[in-house]
Amino acid sequence: MNGVSATPNLRDRREETDGDGRVWLHWAVGEIEADAARSADTHLIKVPLAGLDGIEIYFKDESTHPSGSLKHRLARSLFLYALCNGWVHKGTPVIEASSGSTAISEAYFARLLGLRFIAVVLPGTAAAKVAEIERLGGECHFAEGGDIYSAAERLAGELGGHYMDQFTFAERATDWRGNNNIAESIFEQMARERHPVPTWIVVGAGTGGTSATIGRYVRYTRASCCRTLLAVVDPEGSVFAESWRTGRTDLTTDARSRIEGIGRPRVEPSFQPHVIDRMIEVEDAASFAAARFLSERLGRRVGPSTGTNLIGVIDLAEEMAARGEQGSIVSLICDSGERYLDSAFDPGWLDANVPAHGEWTGRLSRHREG
Repeated sequence: MNGVSATPNLRDRREETDGDGRVWLHWAVGEIEADAARSADTHLIKVPLAGLDGIEIYFKDESTHPSGSLKHRLARSLFLYALCNGWVHKGTPVIEASSGSTAISEAYFARLLGLRFIAVVLPGTAAAKVAEIERLGGECHFAEGGDIYSAAERLAGELGGHYMDQFTFAERATDWRGNNNIAESIFEQMARERHPVPTWIVVGAGTGGTSATIGRYVRYTRASCCRTLLAVVDPEGSVFAESWRTGRTDLTTDARSRIEGIGRPRVEPSFQPHVIDRMIEVEDAASFAAARFLSERLGRRVGPSTGTNLIGVIDLAEEMAARGEQGSIVSLICDSGERYLDSAFDPGWLDANVPAHGEWTGRLSRHREG
């Protein structure tokens, strides 16, 4: 069962409604909303690339959230969803199946509310990410056998806690009609640009929540519904692109994506293929090379999933340029490259694990200005 949580008896429910429980709920929602107000919004950065005249490219910098990634928005929405559904109360342990940025962001919000947080992670999870989860007051439970989903659900049952289950609830926890979601923010920030309605928005999919939110919002907003298309980039070791092509939801693979935060070995419940206009499969070597290329252009490091986004952006921009079209393309900086110093930004690791990155570095050089 998804969304596993301790089930209060009738007396507990009355206390939640009439006593300190409702007071705590009011306080908890207020704390999360105050955090959102403090965080304001993330910047939209224009990135000029040589050879793509007439096509304006932008990256929305989600790495500047307090917990350091795009997943800050998801974690905020998941906590509000769980609180307002009555699944999380004062003292409820929160459990999540995640080795990466979602766990870090959920640890941030759990600490904000004074709740115990446990991330169920795979053995071999990067030490830097484990350290970040623990720095924020979270705990890491290593799932032997690799099934983090079942392990998280089982642990929630044992502790009388709530399994947040990002892979099921990501697409429904966010208000896709607006309320300062990422899609609404993109269109508001683009309003004064030369091409205010993007031709394409390019994102990756891990849970599928971001692509679902953007795809739905584009269809909902009359100003963009006929003009903006959504492309989702998919790395090696992921089944999302094949699922989109075939319509199959039962696909699985033993492979594991090396591009942390995106790509999944199974079709997650939150993945909504019908709102996606195009899937672009991206080689890992391209993703790592593009992350380093964009880091050089920006003067600071971005993570490999942002590199995957950049490859999709360039593919689409080159197609537009070949047709003589002008317009804008918007994508995301998902997280900081500082989390990948021992992989994407370690030349020795790259040469040993992704030897073709040098070839892609050469291909990308044609878009280097100056």
